[in-house]
Amino acid sequence: MPSDSSDTSEKNIRIAFILNLLFTVAEYAGGLYLNSLAITANALHDLGDSFSLGLAWFFERLSGRKPTALFSYGYRRFSLVAAFTNGVVLLIGASLILWFAVPRLLSPMRPDAPGMLVFAVVGILVNGAAAFRLKRGHTLNEQMVAWHLVEDLLGWAAILFVSLALMVWDLPVLDPAVSILITVIVLVNIVKNLRRTVVIFLQGVPPSLSLQGVEDHLLTLPGVTGIHDLHLWSLDGEHHILTVHVVTPEGSSGAEAMAIKCGVRDAALSLGIYHATIEIEQPGEVCGMEKEHHAES
Repeated sequence: MPSDSSDTSEKNIRIAFILNLLFTVAEYAGGLYLNSLAITANALHDLGDSFSLGLAWFFERLSGRKPTALFSYGYRRFSLVAAFTNGVVLLIGASLILWFAVPRLLSPMRPDAPGMLVFAVVGILVNGAAAFRLKRGHTLNEQMVAWHLVEDLLGWAAILFVSLALMVWDLPVLDPAVSILITVIVLVNIVKNLRRTVVIFLQGVPPSLSLQGVEDHLLTLPGVTGIHDLHLWSLDGEHHILTVHVVTPEGSSGAEAMAIKCGVRDAALSLGIYHATIEIEQPGEVCGMEKEHHAES
């Protein structure tokens, strides 16, 4: 059965997808009715977000499946596929926004301020509720999707500000200027999350842990006289994996070795590592992995 966190993540993304898709339809209809190109263009952007949310929902459901003969660790890493895809989609979308917004600084067009105001309020409520729910999630998939919604939320906040300002001053340049500012802020966070996703794909050490820190902690445990071939990686940014060779005192009995192994496993759990593979060795025991490590270094 999927874990509770997987169920919660899938539920959060499903709700965000439904909210976003329904609002996109209403937004597009409203844009046509108000003859507002800005709102219609934003509806097209939200349609892309709906696609990304649907993709994230699909992969999050897939990630909760039990291990199989083909995927022995389960399907958790499939959520990274959604996180990476959504990050790329966001990069492309943000780049397109900059492409169209920069020229409009030179030749701004006055939008329909009252129509913008109405849709901005609704947009803030809808996207704010969905983003708040997802920002509390722990998976990279949820966090990447949340940035889709935060981007929309900030966009609607900017539209609200611009619509109010345009009702007072004739400054149509505010529309593209604020859009560029928000897009740059969102781009910084997109790149940060994409980098984290790529590191996890490449089996990098999770940012909350360090090889040296884990090794130092394990060496303080009773009966542990040496550590080598220590590896740390993460399935999905939330479920971390440890493999390690532990050297025990010479002449240790089977019961003592088992107690040491249990101590190492408990220590790993205390560090947030949910799966640990531990090999126990005696001093002087020939270890092919250790020889290979020394040869490479």
